[in-house]
Amino acid sequence: MGILIGWAVNAASLLLLAWLIPAVQVAGFGAALVVALVLGLLNAVIRPVLIVLTLPVNLLTLGLFTFVINGFLFWFAARILEGFSVNSFGWAILAAILYSLISWAVSSVLVGGRR
Repeated sequence: MGILIGWAVNAASLLLLAWLIPAVQVAGFGAALVVALVLGLLNAVIRPVLIVLTLPVNLLTLGLFTFVINGFLFWFAARILEGFSVNSFGWAILAAILYSLISWAVSSVLVGGRR
């Protein structure tokens, strides 16, 4: 049940993000659910590989290159999915950061209330 709640929270976070940043467009809640699922899969499968492959650059930038990786995955998801778009790679980096913050804040409020 927690996975379904997390999925819904991430989809709602995407809709809020699209409302906050005009450069990000999400067609509706159904599209947001698909995007949240694909972003979760990309972050679970591809992100660890990218982190390992870019480890020297990540060490040189003291971990800041991770923002670029997150932005790339966000941008990639926008390129492969219908109903989800981001205007540019720069906006994708900013959107990925804000998406993480919004999702974390909403999740911590929901989970914090149950403990």
